[in-house]
Amino acid sequence: MNKIWLFGAALSMVLAFGSCKPKQSAYKAAYEQAKEKESTAPVEVFEEEEVVTVSKPKTSSDEPTRQEKIKPAQGEDADGLRRFSVVIGSFKNRTNAYSLKERMQGEGYNALLGENEEGMLRVIVSSFDDKSDAVDSRERIKSKYAPNFQDAWILERQY
Repeated sequence: MNKIWLFGAALSMVLAFGSCKPKQSAYKAAYEQAKEKESTAPVEVFEEEEVVTVSKPKTSSDEPTRQEKIKPAQGEDADGLRRFSVVIGSFKNRTNAYSLKERMQGEGYNALLGENEEGMLRVIVSSFDDKSDAVDSRERIKSKYAPNFQDAWILERQY
């Protein structure tokens, strides 16, 4: 009696699982139908218009700067801080600031930390006496490290 029940259960399981299998012919028929629709559908051709935008070239005098009284952070070289600096990061946390500074030094930059009156640490990757040099440096950094450092900015040091 147990053998009959076992045989019946096995047979019903085979039928149940066997009926759930998808038929390859069903897929093939759907594929052929879609292919037929694709080949008979009208093709629309759109012509693209070329849009040319002419913008006035930005000069370094147009570039915005952020003015702050800033001094080299403790242990930093004061000679490396000039009037215009490229800032790539601002931190309250010293560990984060030093980490980014060391990363950029590893990349070959003469990075240093500046500290403003509120205690914010600015990670400076380059510093110049001329604003246009600072702008050029910032643009090179933005393009080299894209998408990182897209918010790099120019700091104008106030004395």
